[in-house]
Amino acid sequence: MLHRLDHLPEGFLTTSARDLYRILPGPTLIELPGERPAPLFVSILLHGNEDVGLKAIQRVLARFRERPLPRALALFVGNVEAARFGLRRLDGQPDFNRIWPGHEDETEGPEHGMAAQVVEIMRARGPFASIDLHNNTGRNPHYACVNVLERPHLHLAALFGRIVVYFLRPRGVQSMAFAPFCPAVTVECGRVGETRGEEHAADFVEAALRLDHFPEHPVPAHDIDLFHTVATVKIPPEVSFTFGEGEVDLCLPEDLERLNFTEVPAGTVLGRVCRGAGLPLSVVDEAGCDATCRFFRREGDEILFARPVMPSMLTLDERVIRQDCLGYLMERYLLPDG
Repeated sequence: MLHRLDHLPEGFLTTSARDLYRILPGPTLIELPGERPAPLFVSILLHGNEDVGLKAIQRVLARFRERPLPRALALFVGNVEAARFGLRRLDGQPDFNRIWPGHEDETEGPEHGMAAQVVEIMRARGPFASIDLHNNTGRNPHYACVNVLERPHLHLAALFGRIVVYFLRPRGVQSMAFAPFCPAVTVECGRVGETRGEEHAADFVEAALRLDHFPEHPVPAHDIDLFHTVATVKIPPEVSFTFGEGEVDLCLPEDLERLNFTEVPAGTVLGRVCRGAGLPLSVVDEAGCDATCRFFRREGDEILFARPVMPSMLTLDERVIRQDCLGYLMERYLLPDG
């Protein structure tokens, strides 16, 4: 399932995500030489509707069209098929950012084997660092995510920006698979189509390509705002929902995304139960345990936050909510070096 190239295919620098299928037959690992041999691994289009990675890489490679890259680049282009239709993933496909070694899927398909193959190829290459580029589905600031609280990972994240999120769930993400053998981050670069996100991602990749080493000293506390993702919020498949008013089980506000990266106090209203009993939400903590009643409570028909928390990635995209989740809950976290 994995295709490998040692050169850029003709037209790569000008082809849109929707048209990549014309020049790439599927998931492809493209390995390009550079002045430093240890490659920077960059993954793009793990979600087919998030094209910031492609546009950022096109910008970077255009800058070095007439000169060698400062470091070798290993570029993994993920869900080309879903990108053709502008979708996160196609029906029947697994999420390409949940298939990596360490995943929790009950069955393994060819996509899981492909991801494992990429990991083994790159482990043998000894990469300098790993970057996974994404867009947000909701209104969020740009931020980096790490799965390991070690200095090189935090320095790489801080190179992108001061907001850093530490998470251990969901499992099976690309950055978590690479973290045991190189500094690895996932970066969230705003909404699809925002030029600022594309420029930020391109500048970050170029800075990482130029970097010679990671500092040995701790990341200064004033350079980073660190948060810990403590839970994932889902809407069960049997629960109908809408934004605004409707004849459904759960009504959520049309401006739900305003809560992202806002520290909300206990008692803040998340939504309203329109019919049915109990809480029409499912919350899982980072240990995989049910935590619904730790984070939400019901008063009358209102769903309230049961404790202070900071939501992230809350989205109005109903397809993404069904395929993945409504959003995440975070708390502030102290840097491991104090």
